[in-house]
Amino acid sequence: MDGNGRWAARRGLPRVAGHRAGAKSVRLVVEAAPGLGIDVLTLYAFSSDNWKRPPSEVSALMDLLREALMREAERCAEEGVRLQVIGRRDRLPFGLPAAIEQVEALTGRGSRLHLRIAVDYSSRWAIWHGMRATAEDGASPDDPRGIGPDVDLLIRTAGERRLSDFLLWESAYAELYFSPVLWPDFGKRELQEAVRDFHGRQRRFGGLPTETAPPAEVILRPVPPG
Repeated sequence: MDGNGRWAARRGLPRVAGHRAGAKSVRLVVEAAPGLGIDVLTLYAFSSDNWKRPPSEVSALMDLLREALMREAERCAEEGVRLQVIGRRDRLPFGLPAAIEQVEALTGRGSRLHLRIAVDYSSRWAIWHGMRATAEDGASPDDPRGIGPDVDLLIRTAGERRLSDFLLWESAYAELYFSPVLWPDFGKRELQEAVRDFHGRQRRFGGLPTETAPPAEVILRPVPPG
């Protein structure tokens, strides 16, 4: 979800205005995803590196996250959207982890779309945490806890072209798609274009070409500092 800050700057608005505009794009993309054959959609809302941003912006982002979660919870439940927040919770502001748990419980039975929101997320931390938990439990190292489903299609908006510590393990065979569109301007049409491009690719996984299936896992990257 790159480009919120640049979208606001081009309009002479504060960065938080870009984040609020980006929240509207989230709804458009979530509404469009099931109709495009997407079962799992992961949105990168706040990386562990984003704590380096000015405290005022971090506070605004956390307030916006809490607001969006509480506002959209009932709608997600009604539409069959299961909402899950991935990432660390021990560093989130007081009250936010409890709100997250409440929303996850309310939407837990959703089967139309699994919507994952990455908050205070670092792929390196997730891999380390999952391997450590696996070792302590004596489970197979081939299926470490804390690691999510494989990513089929990874989308970055606003012309960004890097992974930035996001779902590195799960993205081993992901198809990459780079869009020049700033996230607040990214909607159903742009998502359709990305999925259409995905269907036109041949996925070999080290073998011979096979027929491309609809993407089951899609992720969208967060806003960069600039």
